Amino acid sequence: MKTDLYRASTRGHFDHGWLDTYHTFSFANYYNPDRIHFGALRVINDDVVAGGEGFGTHPHDNMEIVSIPLYGELEHEDSMGHTEVIHPGEVQVMSAGSGITHSEYNSSKDKPLNFFQIWVFPKIQNVKPRYDQRSFDFDDKGRFIQIVSPNREDDNLWVYQDVWFSIATLDKDTELEYQIKKKGNGVFAMVIEGDFIVAGTELHRRDGLGISETETVKVRAASDNARILLIDVPMKI
Repeated sequence: MKTDLYRASTRGHFDHGWLDTYHTFSFANYYNPDRIHFGALRVINDDVVAGGEGFGTHPHDNMEIVSIPLYGELEHEDSMGHTEVIHPGEVQVMSAGSGITHSEYNSSKDKPLNFFQIWVFPKIQNVKPRYDQRSFDFDDKGRFIQIVSPNREDDNLWVYQDVWFSIATLDKDTELEYQIKKKGNGVFAMVIEGDFIVAGTELHRRDGLGISETETVKVRAASDNARILLIDVPMKI
């Protein structure tokens, strides 16, 4: 097993006033040659957006984009005709494919919004752009809840890559074993809240751990109501 530790305090950080953002991987003005991507996982941005503020209309192409609100409400509008609000407990996916434009705003005028925006390289280029969102019960403790996969028939959102996203909410000393879905994939673990021991490594709020060259990963909560995101992703792109 190989592990790479990404402490929360070592992420790229910029406070623009309206946007307080942390970058696990190189993004925008943050560049670290040792943190470009983890396999097909390209971006994990942890954004806090002030009330009434947001990202104006901008383009994307050939990227699978997953947005996960943690608190607050994310207002989305795109060139495919979607105008949506995504709440905590909901997840949004976009296949940018041959090209889209979209905007993202905090729908509240006075309360902050915090969300993860995650980018994954697709395995198919220039697909027709698509959008979807759905809700999940992340308060259902003690198990992995699969939220994204490559399989359209699964009871989750799907994307054009052999990647699986799962979230678990665990109480202290609860341990789960995660089985990697595809040979050659690795897992990136991102602590949303609380404390964990993952693959023998102590992790705290917003710490990340890249895990590869294994078939299983043990995850144990070290605090109550601890929540973690696992991204099971191809290591070769």
